[in-house]
Amino acid sequence: MGVLGCLLATVALAACGEATVGSGAGKATTSAASSATSTSTSTSGSSDPTKDPAPDPAGTAPGGGNSHGTAKEVADPLERESYPAPASVKHASAATPTKAGEAIVAAGAPSNAEIRSELKQMQALERSARHTQQLRMTPVPGGESIGGNGTIPIPSGIPEVIQKVIAGANEIADFPYVYGGGHASFVDNAYDCSGSVSYALAAGGLLGAPETSGQLESWGAPGPGKYITVYANAGHTYMYVDGILYDTAGRSGVYASRWQVGSVDNSGYVARHWPGL
Repeated sequence: MGVLGCLLATVALAACGEATVGSGAGKATTSAASSATSTSTSTSGSSDPTKDPAPDPAGTAPGGGNSHGTAKEVADPLERESYPAPASVKHASAATPTKAGEAIVAAGAPSNAEIRSELKQMQALERSARHTQQLRMTPVPGGESIGGNGTIPIPSGIPEVIQKVIAGANEIADFPYVYGGGHASFVDNAYDCSGSVSYALAAGGLLGAPETSGQLESWGAPGPGKYITVYANAGHTYMYVDGILYDTAGRSGVYASRWQVGSVDNSGYVARHWPGL
């Protein structure tokens, strides 16, 4: 009887291992015998660092059909450096990224075809111009964000699509960082790392829907580009546009610019670029 009693007690304890856990908009049931990974869809009001927003299966890129379905995501390890906004975010919502890009593009921009035919002659001049531009940039005390109004000038001697990406990035350069911001829609009042990069790429017509950092590992083509390089892994993403770093980590405050002085260690990240750029 003593043995039988112990067995019954063991079975009863095992049954108590089940618990219902809330996850975003839905609930997932876990047990002591097996565990299931649940992915929640985050909005700009979400700030749970233990979960990353669910990949958007509708994410597509023009010309490439860049729909990746689900991707394994982890919490952004650099979130603590991104100055999360307070619970009540006061920033107004951004405009749609395509309008942001079209409104600020420098006049008289050469076409992509013209730029491709002149790349060899322009390389030395562009390297010199980028170097001079970076020398003029000084970080805001407390971080690496550039000073001024948080935006960078849009050069006229680069492809129009890159000008539009810079214009879009400028549009939300000083928006607060909120985990999951910009995932449900390009139009938001706060953006995380992938939300920021997605918005800027969409302004240049290089992305059709917001993508997570894990999905951006498959964006475009492998390797660094001449004008734009996106670096991504399962938890974080950032990019260089015309040689300037655009990153949510390392900013100088809640509303400081995403454009930053200098560079970061790219180890552990996948480099991607848009073909021809």
